[in-house]
Formats: sequence, C-alpha cells, structure tokens
Amino acid sequence: MADKTKAAEPAAEQAGPGADGQPAAEGGKRQRSVRVVLLALMLTMMLAMLDNMIVGTAMPTIVGDLGGLEHLSWVVTAYTLATAASTPIWGKLGDMYGRKGAFMTSIVIFLIGSALSGMAQNMGELIGFRAIQGLGAGGLMVGVMAIIGDLIPPRERGKYQGMMAGIMALAMIGGPLIGGTITDNWGWRWSFYINLPLGAVALAAISIVLHLPKKRSETRIDYLGAALLTVGITSIVLVTTWGGTEYAWSSARIMELIGLGVAALVGFVFWQTKAAEPIVPLHIFRSRNFTLMSIIGFVTGFAMFGATLFLPLYQQAVQGASATNSGLLLLPMLGAMLVTSMVAGRVTTATGRYKIFPVIGGVLMVIGLYLLSTMDTDTTRFMSGVYMAVLGLGMGCLMQVTMLVAQNSVEMKDMGVASSSTTLFRTLGSSFGVAVMGALFNSRVKDVMAEKAGALGSKITEQSPQLDAASLAKLPAVAREAYQHAVSAGTHTAFLLGASVAVVVMISSVFVKEVALKGAGAPKPGADGAPDEAPPIHIAEPV
Repeated sequence: MADKTKAAEPAAEQAGPGADGQPAAEGGKRQRSVRVVLLALMLTMMLAMLDNMIVGTAMPTIVGDLGGLEHLSWVVTAYTLATAASTPIWGKLGDMYGRKGAFMTSIVIFLIGSALSGMAQNMGELIGFRAIQGLGAGGLMVGVMAIIGDLIPPRERGKYQGMMAGIMALAMIGGPLIGGTITDNWGWRWSFYINLPLGAVALAAISIVLHLPKKRSETRIDYLGAALLTVGITSIVLVTTWGGTEYAWSSARIMELIGLGVAALVGFVFWQTKAAEPIVPLHIFRSRNFTLMSIIGFVTGFAMFGATLFLPLYQQAVQGASATNSGLLLLPMLGAMLVTSMVAGRVTTATGRYKIFPVIGGVLMVIGLYLLSTMDTDTTRFMSGVYMAVLGLGMGCLMQVTMLVAQNSVEMKDMGVASSSTTLFRTLGSSFGVAVMGALFNSRVKDVMAEKAGALGSKITEQSPQLDAASLAKLPAVAREAYQHAVSAGTHTAFLLGASVAVVVMISSVFVKEVALKGAGAPKPGADGAPDEAPPIHIAEPV
C-alpha cells in the first residue's frame, strides 16, 4: 500500500533524498529533469505571450507590403477569436486523452500557423493563417498550466510563480522591442518565423524528458457543446472588438451578436448538464474557491490589459515619451508585479497559506487604479511610475495565485478543464476591459477635443481619437495642448472605471476558503476542496 502511495505522488515530491529507495543523487537528477521540463514550458509560454506584441509592432510594415488596410484589424481578431474559442477544448482534450499529446499537438499547430503566416502573399491568406496559429495558441497556456499542475504539487508550485511572472514581464517589455528589431533588420516575415526554432527546442525537450501517463477515453468528444461554446465566445469577442469601432454599440449587428452569444451560452450551459463528457463540467463551479478565482481572474484581466493599453498612450501623448521604448514605460508596474509574485510564491510554499494574497492584491489594485485615474497633464513620470508600481504590487499578488487556488479546488481528472476555464475567464476579461475602457476613453477624448479646440478638435479625432507620435507632432500647438488634456481626461475615466470594477476582486477575495494545499497536510482525496491523488508521472533522466 505504501509503495502505491509513493507511486502516485508527483515527481517533484519523489525527488527528495532517498525517495522510493533511491539515493540522493538520483533525486538530484530528477530535480534537474523537472527544471528542464519547466524551462521548455516557460519557453512555450513566452511564445504565446510574445506573439501578438511582436506582430503588433510589425503591422505597419505588413500593411505596406501586403496592402488590405481595411482588413488590418482582422489579423489580430482572427488570432484572438481562435485562441479564445479553442482554449476550453484543449483543456478537455488533455483531460480525456493525455496532457502531453494534446500540448505537443497544440505547439505543432501553432508552429504550422506561424510558418504559413510568414509565407502569406496577401491579407486574406494572412488572416486565415493567423486563425490556424490561434487554434494552436489556445492550447499553449492551458498546456503549460495543466502540466505544471500535474508535475508539481500546489504547496511547491509557489516557487515557480516568480518564473512565470518573469516570463510575462519579459514578454510585455521585450515584445515591442523585439518586434521592431526583427522587422527593421530581417523583415516582417521573421516576426512569425522566429517562433519556429524556439518552438522546435520546446518540442524536443518536452518529447525527450517529460513522460506523463497515457490516457484513453472511450467517451466521444462533446461536439455539440464545443460548437455552442465556440459560437458564444466568438460572439462575445466580436461584440467587444467591433462595438464602438466598426459598429455603434446600439447597431443592429452588435445587437444580433449579443443575442446570438447569449442564446449559444445558455444552450451550452443546458447541454453541459446532459452531455456524457461535458467540455466544461459544471460541477467544478460548485467549489466556492474555483468560482471566486474565475471571477477574480476575469476582473484581473479586465484591469491589467486596460492598463497596458492606456499607460503607454498617456506617457507618449502627455509626457512626451518615445513610442519606440513603449514596453520600458511599463517597467515600474511589471517589476513590482514580478517581485510580489516571487514573494507570494515563496511565502505560499513555506507556509501553505495563500488567502492573504488575493485580499491584499484586491486592495492594492483598487488603490493603484484610483491613483492612475488622478494623473493629469502636470503629473511627473516619477509619480506615474509610483502609481504603476502600486498597481503592479496588487497584480503580483493575484496573477499566479488565482491559477494555483483554482487548480487546488478540483480533482486531478479536471485539472485541464480548470486551467483552461481560468485562462478563458482572464482572456474574456481582457477583451471586455479593452473594449469598455477603450470606448469610454475614445468618447471622452472626442468630447474634450471638441470642447477645447472646437471644430479643429472634432476634425482631428474624427478618424481616430488615438494619434501616433508622428501625427501628434504635426498638430498646431493649440490642438496639441488640447489633445494632451483630452488624453488625460480619457485615462482618468478609464482608470476610474477600472478601480470601480476592481472592488469586485477585493470583495470576492474575502470569501475565499483557505483549503490546505496538496503537500501541506492536505485533506484526504475526495474531502471538501481536496484534489484526488495525482497519477504517476515520470521524468526521464538527463543524459
């Protein structure tokens, strides 16, 4: 009986001196192998996070080469739609047929999409190939989180939060810089081709070193549930993408999409109660912690991606910063997020306690967003950096803890679904955040420009209320000053909304129930909030 129990423990728990009768040296080799797998997982995670930022920087060059300016937004929208729609399906496939196979398949599809995108000869081809790339991308983040959930017990997982936060910070800071460098020196096609060698390294490492238990489910995939969920998510993303830009919020097209999305999601929820193997088993939402983490993840995505969109815009338009270094402008926020995430991870690993972090994170997020809403044309870069750091401290308390608690709240057989659902809620939150905060920002900018610069102000913002540095420099002094006031007013409105929404995080975190993490005297499998025992996981020894 004791041998079976040891066999069921995750590899990270077996790696101690003398575990399973192995000498300490064997345990050390296994620990190094786990690090190799984690390095490959982090590389894959970086691929997923870097892509849109690198491609976004290359967009002007792509349009200049391929034409099709009127379809420009679809290059990003097609990728985002495919990613969001496929995310929960990849999680379920991993649960049913094995995590490793599903993850490697998603990497291969992502790399095929990247190669095809780099070879695109017109905008239509690029949009189609970006959709293929997005289908693969939907499984990257989910695969990383679910495999880490299988490989490392929750008690030990906190150690690696800093690594994941560091990858996120590196992607946000380095994405625009890398994209600009690649486009200027190698051409825009290499903004896609760069994924190929990195992805190949990750595939090789995972294939050789990681050996997860193989699964084979006799139950068929819930195709109807997948179709309903895809239609619902697609409608939501299109509403948030097109609303207030392509179509007025009250237009018939937006109303139709809202109606279709609501009908599809209601139908999806109903069908999940009937399906033999549902895409998203509704029983996972019976866990209070999982439901709360889904809500917190949604709001965190709402606030974070809104902040990363409007902060560089404010600093470029109002504080005169260079657009080339736009990623570096977020360093105070991302640096604070990295430090806090590392501290939270170490404390969680040492104590097994985690509730304090979402509580503190919610408070700091509200304070940080409110402080950012007070910025005006006289705010110094130092003060705006302090405000960003406060928000980053709050984000650092929340970003990885939400996934940790969500995974700790479900059984091992639902690890993929839990990871994909949490990722999906954060993705949808970011979509809503960018759309709603962007609509308020644009409306406020137009109003203030009309008020301060009259007919000239209205004409300037008629095509787009967001001007680049070159366009801003060409404006008359009066119009430029009016635009700076308008951007300050727009960011005030957007961040004030963000602070109001972030109150939900603060309230939700109070109701989180602190269930012992596995590896920290966790309750027996099947107890309230306790995950089932992990299946045996084998890590190949390094050569």
